[in-house]
Amino acid sequence: PRSILNAPPETPSKKPENTWHLGWPPCSPAYWRPMRGQELTLFEREKIEFYLRTKVGLREIGRLLYRDHSVIIREIGRNRDRDGIYHSGNAQAKTNGRKERPHRHKLDDDDVLRNWVVQKMTEGWSPPMIAGKLKNRPDQAWMMGKGICHETIYQYIYEGEGRFLELYQYLVRKHKRRKRRYARLSRKDKGILYMTPIKFRPKEIAKKEEFGHLESDTVVYRNQSECLSVQYERSLQLTKFHRVRNKTAEATLEALTSTIKTLPTPLMKSITFDRGTEGASHWKLRQEYNLDTYHCDPYCSWQKGGVENANGIIRRYLPISTDLSKFSDSDLQAIEDKINNRPRKSLDWQTPNEAYQEILNSYSSTESGAFKT
Repeated sequence: PRSILNAPPETPSKKPENTWHLGWPPCSPAYWRPMRGQELTLFEREKIEFYLRTKVGLREIGRLLYRDHSVIIREIGRNRDRDGIYHSGNAQAKTNGRKERPHRHKLDDDDVLRNWVVQKMTEGWSPPMIAGKLKNRPDQAWMMGKGICHETIYQYIYEGEGRFLELYQYLVRKHKRRKRRYARLSRKDKGILYMTPIKFRPKEIAKKEEFGHLESDTVVYRNQSECLSVQYERSLQLTKFHRVRNKTAEATLEALTSTIKTLPTPLMKSITFDRGTEGASHWKLRQEYNLDTYHCDPYCSWQKGGVENANGIIRRYLPISTDLSKFSDSDLQAIEDKINNRPRKSLDWQTPNEAYQEILNSYSSTESGAFKT
């Protein structure tokens, strides 16, 4: 009679009884399928050994065990004996041995690399910046061939020896544990006059290819009226911020004007705000500098995520409990320079200041036209 192993994968009309091979699998193989990513069992390894001895092809073994043939190929390649013969018992022993072996991170075994990574984190570099620097712009001899994935650095921070160094405090958000992101609730419109919703913003701006499109936001601090007005250029990730006396539309307009004056004004094209009242004087920028202004949907600040991320970086240097009156304008400028001298992946690991200097050089030589980054 035909073996049930070769029965077609038909859907049963009722739940099959748990009587196949003394309880494994919980139903006959005609209905049972291993979950994707589920490791091979000793029973499956015994079947592989049996089929190999009877000269069954690897693809046919995969079909018989309801596994992709690549799983069978990897299993034989990893766990066969030195003589090239596959034994299921030895294969299972090797697999169990790998589970018992303690996992070591790359940074645990390389003191030079680990010390350099920790140093850069204390200087404000993020794991993707560190990984990008090593891979794309190594400037020291020992860096050659020392590539590391940013996820490896995160694992070292949260799961490896790095958790004892409390390296999480050097990350932007300073979370002790890695957290999920959740959607935010909607809120009512505050009624800003003459605003253009972000859905009418040209699609080209979202590509971040053209210089001159800004995002604006305000960073507030505890128990004080002084705050920071932050502007972020989308294509270069260039961050500018100014101290303002309060979170009003008038004070914000003064900060925006100061930012625009430090940039090549003819190249400025648009500014995107959220629905905060500090952006209520946006229409004056339209009149004065011929800029397009756009506003995010209510309670959707993530639609200007660039400046929101910049706010988080500023918080690393100036936490919410900071007394801004103790910082001079030169102190704030030093922090701004430090932020803009961090390499960025989207700029091929150039810093925003380096990329901005190229824009200035191009502008000074031509003094006309649109520029692409």
